Amino acid sequence: MTAPKTIRWGILATGAIAVTFTKDLLVDPKTRGVNHIKHTVVAAASSSSKSRAEQFLKDTGCPSDAKAYGSYEELVKDPNIDMVYIATPHSHHYQNAMFCLEAGKNVLCEKAFTVNAAQAKALAMKAQEKNLFLMEAVWTRYFPLSVYVRDLITSGRIGPVARVLADNSMALNPEESFNDGKHRMVNPDLAGGALLDLGIYSLTWVFQTLYHTQPESTRQPPKVLAALKSYGPTKAADEASTIVLNFPRSPEAGGDAHAVATTSLRVATAPAGNGDAPGIRIQGPNGEIQVFPPAFRPTRTKLILRDGTVEEKNWSQPGPGGGSGWYNGFAGGRNAEGEGHGMFWEADEAATALVEGRKEGKYEGLAESILIMEVMDEVRRQGGLSYPEKIETTKYPVQL
Repeated sequence: MTAPKTIRWGILATGAIAVTFTKDLLVDPKTRGVNHIKHTVVAAASSSSKSRAEQFLKDTGCPSDAKAYGSYEELVKDPNIDMVYIATPHSHHYQNAMFCLEAGKNVLCEKAFTVNAAQAKALAMKAQEKNLFLMEAVWTRYFPLSVYVRDLITSGRIGPVARVLADNSMALNPEESFNDGKHRMVNPDLAGGALLDLGIYSLTWVFQTLYHTQPESTRQPPKVLAALKSYGPTKAADEASTIVLNFPRSPEAGGDAHAVATTSLRVATAPAGNGDAPGIRIQGPNGEIQVFPPAFRPTRTKLILRDGTVEEKNWSQPGPGGGSGWYNGFAGGRNAEGEGHGMFWEADEAATALVEGRKEGKYEGLAESILIMEVMDEVRRQGGLSYPEKIETTKYPVQL
């Protein structure tokens, strides 16, 4: 048996999402049935201080010889890094990713990929120019649950998908939780608002079920109609967006299909937080597939067919297991002992692509990431929402 290939990661930024990703990354892939690759962290960088990077390495259980850097410049110069994971706010993704690509580093960049489609296109062009791997880290796409849902669709069990309803909303009480207006969820300087942070998951479910499952040679971009509600205190972020999409298809493929993607800071997909109502409903003439919240980390599906068949599945996240003393979660939340958060699946895909020589992700290529950014651009255009020029620009470098 061939020994697993070890991919050496550098972590750019040390906030909450970086902590969750890195802890998941260091879980032995064999615990999830992955045997051809392994992961290690060789360096992490904080833009604020080297000591913060040192603490991050310690908190996430990185190898003792991993290097801590107090600047991103030092990180990208490290010759031992195979892949950089970018964990900054999406307002900074374009500048950070371009910086890494210019330095010759392969990149896995957190969602939303960029602030707008022009930036996403520029990154894709740079990656192609440099012959580097580049992928948007939409972790949900790589869950076995998501693979199962897409396989149900392509198998034809519910017939051609006619309609998708997808919501990712959280009742956050933004005036109380983010009262200074500086939090990334509402701060226009960080491209704040529901759309780019939460709505990306609603659109992810629409696209992975109603676009990605169509033959690549025939699928077409959707027409978009949107309504956007501005967040009052800042007037420059959305607190709610509703998007109606029409996907053109041939009569033989079922004709045009519709989708409604919604997101909100102020109301919740499941008000009691117990996931009792499906956040995603994928409907065809022979039945529907339900996915229960949260949309970004679902663990339950339900297939309901017209003939009365009902198939329910629970999807636990693997990890070191009970009794391991290991925990992960996000932003203060904690999963059951030994249960991973689910970010290792996207890391496995990025590593596998490097081993196979691919330059983009298998379940969401760069063209699809760009298309979704174009949809969000159109939502913002129709809603009259723009961000400061310094984070919308494709100029590089720009100091943020």
